[in-house]
Amino acid sequence: MEGLSPEAKKGYEPRLPNPLARLKHWLNEHHMTLMAIVDTPHSIALGSAIGIFFGFTPLYSLKTLLSIAVAWICRCNKIAAAIAVTVHDVAIFAMPAIYLAEYKLGCWTLGRAAPHRVHFVGFHDYLSWHVFTRVVWPALVGSLFLAVPSAIAVYFVMLVLVTRARSSRKPS
Repeated sequence: MEGLSPEAKKGYEPRLPNPLARLKHWLNEHHMTLMAIVDTPHSIALGSAIGIFFGFTPLYSLKTLLSIAVAWICRCNKIAAAIAVTVHDVAIFAMPAIYLAEYKLGCWTLGRAAPHRVHFVGFHDYLSWHVFTRVVWPALVGSLFLAVPSAIAVYFVMLVLVTRARSSRKPS
């Protein structure tokens, strides 16, 4: 592409709109970071699964710290956990709907009626026991229904991806 004219280079530009092209580039970089981590495939896959699990929880300010701490306790890759938990930050536009669904699912599971109007919880609301039991606890219970299956699926997908990437790099 170095010797091509500017008109010819235009054919090589991304066909996606700029925001989607940047998102694709960001995801590709983080995917490559996960593939390049020097650790066992199991450790990387488990760290990614832990990160995805905590990404679904409504513990907004604690997600990254909790995922790294649990990855450390489980002796798996902490970098993979931190990268996986930030994937939810990329999908920030969809997270309010996911959190609302988790809250309503948690209310249904706990046998409570979900209010017609839901207010978002701020950091100071974590300290209020009433808000915690009425809002955060149902959302946390409801998040388990999405977090556990997603974490299991991510574990197996990452295990296959990392194993394939490692086997294709080995010289024959």
